[in-house]
Amino acid sequence: MSTNTNTQTLPATTREIQLASRPHGRPVPENFRLAESALPELQDGQVLVRNLFISVDPYMRGRMNDVKSYSAPFALDKALDGGAVGEVIASRSEDRKVGDTVVHSLGWREYAVLDAASTTPARTDLAPAQAFLGALGMTGLTAYAGLLKVADFKAGEVVFVSGAAGAVGSLVGQIAKAMGASRVIGSAGSPEKVARLLELGFDAAFDYHDGPVAEQLAKAAGERGIDVYFDNVGGEHLEAALSALTVGGRVAMCGAISQYNSTEPTPAPRNLMQAIGKQLTLKGFLVGGYWQHMGEFVETMSGWLADGTVRYDETIVDGLENTPQAFMDLLDGANTGKMLVQL
Repeated sequence: MSTNTNTQTLPATTREIQLASRPHGRPVPENFRLAESALPELQDGQVLVRNLFISVDPYMRGRMNDVKSYSAPFALDKALDGGAVGEVIASRSEDRKVGDTVVHSLGWREYAVLDAASTTPARTDLAPAQAFLGALGMTGLTAYAGLLKVADFKAGEVVFVSGAAGAVGSLVGQIAKAMGASRVIGSAGSPEKVARLLELGFDAAFDYHDGPVAEQLAKAAGERGIDVYFDNVGGEHLEAALSALTVGGRVAMCGAISQYNSTEPTPAPRNLMQAIGKQLTLKGFLVGGYWQHMGEFVETMSGWLADGTVRYDETIVDGLENTPQAFMDLLDGANTGKMLVQL
């Protein structure tokens, strides 16, 4: 098969971010290394992609630990990986041509050689390329599937979302409103983020720094309580939600960012026994188990984005060399919406 290339000189190497050492607690700059590596020769069925945007996500923190989990840990002295969207600049595949915009999983680097079959076209006629790392990508599907498939949300219910100003949480709240929630409550980490949630259509929002989460949630929910809790934070937030949930309530356990950097075991909610009397359902999930809903999701979400029902925020950092700092800032809650690095 002949190689399809654009007119520019193709790179022989790529800059990349490697894992120099495993973090203990909060990651520090010394855990990462900017390096240059040779690109492999393009084989039949492969493409060379110039990354435009790369995604940094909370789940990556777990992969930096050398422990058995649902995904293999990052290797020391090797490039990290994760979601990216980029332009095909050379192709030995009939299915991808030069100039195509594709989503793939070899982020944390400027250029990537990979099988064309492991890339997904980005419908840039629907939204900008980077949206396919966020609202129209894994982030959006996480929100959609978590709320509708995992928590089995129904119109008229009350929903509480923690980490609600983040990439997933902000979409969960807006999807709930679009699908007929009677009330949506969000927690966030600053007055500015609380204000943004209200702009996005949340009925109530509070800053978890302003007092005990249980007290603020009880005030926001009132006697009615909540039917669904979408958990991005864990810890104190989960404990508060267990108290506020009504009989038959459901928890979609998406993340526990309050515990990702913990170096000691974190205590379970002290009121977990309430799950028995209230007949609650607590279900952990990974978005990879819900890819079968991607077509339905993209069709629905693209309509919501087009008519303004759903809006999304992005925090964009420039430069590959700043990717580690963007990731550390993400864990510290410095982002509003999706955290991206633009190359």
